[in-house]
Amino acid sequence: MSTQSTAGGNAPTPDPEQPSEGRLSRLFRSPLGWMLAGLLGLGLVSGLTAAGPGPVPAVGAVAAVGVYWLVMRRLAHRSTPEIAFHGAGREALLGGAIGLGFVLLSTLLIVMFGGYSFSWAGHGFFTVVVSAVVVQAAAAVTEELMFRGVALQALEQMWGSRAAIVITGLFFGIAHLGAPHATAWSALCIALEAGVMLGAAFLWRRSIWFVAGLHFVWNLMEQLLGIPVSGHTPEGLFTVEVSGGTWLTGGDFGLEAALVTLVVGLLIAVRMVTLAGRSGRLVSRRSA
Repeated sequence: MSTQSTAGGNAPTPDPEQPSEGRLSRLFRSPLGWMLAGLLGLGLVSGLTAAGPGPVPAVGAVAAVGVYWLVMRRLAHRSTPEIAFHGAGREALLGGAIGLGFVLLSTLLIVMFGGYSFSWAGHGFFTVVVSAVVVQAAAAVTEELMFRGVALQALEQMWGSRAAIVITGLFFGIAHLGAPHATAWSALCIALEAGVMLGAAFLWRRSIWFVAGLHFVWNLMEQLLGIPVSGHTPEGLFTVEVSGGTWLTGGDFGLEAALVTLVVGLLIAVRMVTLAGRSGRLVSRRSA
């Protein structure tokens, strides 16, 4: 199907009559141009706010939504139903429920095989939870705007949905190579179970809030359980004792590098792509 029939009215809207544009202007209005502009703007916001104190990361996430809106409306000339506030709570809760099930199932399987055991860390409950919620929510929103909102939709317009999932998944894995304790294996796991699954989640629901909710609860639960989040070990409510091979536990990188997590994530991704196809939300060829 063509991009004009993409769900959610997310296809490019016809431009009104305009005077001839310069080469630079035409470049920024192309999918590649607005993708690069969006990634640069969102990356700048993230770099300035992600590690800030208190509510700064949350303010950064709000700013990121504004940057995304400007890029999509002013450069890409696209409508933005994927960030509509109507129904956002429902989408975020649905995504969060899937993220919760994903993490708990993967963790339970590893516990059953003797890889994890947990004990109460003794940190202040309220302080830990509030800090984790702010940081992980802001990171999830900003990353999803970058990878699924901007990059996936630009690549989808050029080469179709399936190619867009593969390419954004690959770059999502590469982006995590700079994380502590990262290896080629952990990058591959991130590319497949996270990049591909989150891309499939976006194509299924066409909602940033759905995929950000999934991403947020996934990372939040890992942190609260004391499991490293992509190699990082922020303060959680529990501490985890790890035993067994890296293939079982993910080692110092955490749950995301465990084989069982990879398998569960891929199964979820396949199901989501299937549902997206059935609902007519996949773009199968380059737009005109």
